[in-house]
Amino acid sequence: MYKIIIDSCGELSGEMKKNRHFCNVPLTLQVDGEEIVDDETFDQKAFLKKVAESAKGPKSACPSPDAYVKAMEGEAERIYVVTLSSQLSGSYNSACLARDLFLESLLEKGEERKIAVIDSRSASVGQTLIGLKIAECEEAGLSFEETMERVESYIGNQHTFFVLESLDTLHKAGRLSGLKARLAGTLNIKPVMGSTEIGSIQQLGQARGMNKALDRMVQFMMAVTDNVGEKILAIAHCNCPERAQQLKERVEKAASFKEIFIVDTAGVSSMYANDGGIIMVV
Repeated sequence: MYKIIIDSCGELSGEMKKNRHFCNVPLTLQVDGEEIVDDETFDQKAFLKKVAESAKGPKSACPSPDAYVKAMEGEAERIYVVTLSSQLSGSYNSACLARDLFLESLLEKGEERKIAVIDSRSASVGQTLIGLKIAECEEAGLSFEETMERVESYIGNQHTFFVLESLDTLHKAGRLSGLKARLAGTLNIKPVMGSTEIGSIQQLGQARGMNKALDRMVQFMMAVTDNVGEKILAIAHCNCPERAQQLKERVEKAASFKEIFIVDTAGVSSMYANDGGIIMVV
C-alpha cells in the first residue's frame, strides 16, 4: 500500500482526485489580511478579483508539520510527499519535519514506514507529473528505493515553463520594479520564464504579445526535450482554457507526445500565474 501526498500547489487531475493513492495538503493564501485555504473550497474567480483590487500582493503560508503528519496517517507502508520547490516555499522543510515527527511516533509504537519527502524543484503540474511518475513505478512493482531512484532521475530531466498575462502581482510582491512592470504592460511585452536546475525561476526570453510568447515557450521546450513519444506534457492555466487549448495545439504541431493534459490552476498556482497565466511542464 502506498500514498502520494502533494501540497496544494500541485493540481490533481479529475482521475487523480478519485484515486485513493493521491491526496493534497493545502497551503493558505492571504490577501489584505484575509486567509483563504487552498482546498476544494477555493474560488478562483473570487480570489483573482481580490488580488486585482488589492494594493498589496498576495502571500502564501506553507502547510504546518501537523497537517502533513495527519496526511501521513493510515495504512500506507510507503509514503511519498511531493512539495513545491524549496526555493519558493517552506513547504519542503515543513514536510521534512513532519516526516521526522511521524517516524519518531511510529518508533515508540514499534512500527515502521518508508517515507520520502521530495523537493519537486518545480511547481503546479510539475508536481502533478512527479506524482504520476511515482504511481507508475509503484504500479509496475518497483521497490521504494527503485522508485525513488527513477523519480530523482525524472526530476533532473524535468523542465517548467510559464508565461504571465500581467506582471502586476510580481510588482506588488516587490519582485519587479514598477517601471519595468509598466513598460511591459504598455509595450505588451510577455516574459517567457522557466525553472532552473535548483528550482528557482529565470527569464528565458520575451516576446511582444501572448501568441508570440506561446510560440517562444514551445521553442524553448523543444530545445531541451528529447524522446517526446515517451513523455507526458502537462499544461495548467489560470482562468484561460482557450489559451491552454491553443498551447496544446501548438505543441501537437511541434511533436507527438505520449500524452498531453490540461488542468486549471488551484490556489497557490493561481497566485503565481495570476489571471491569464499559463504553465507548461514536461
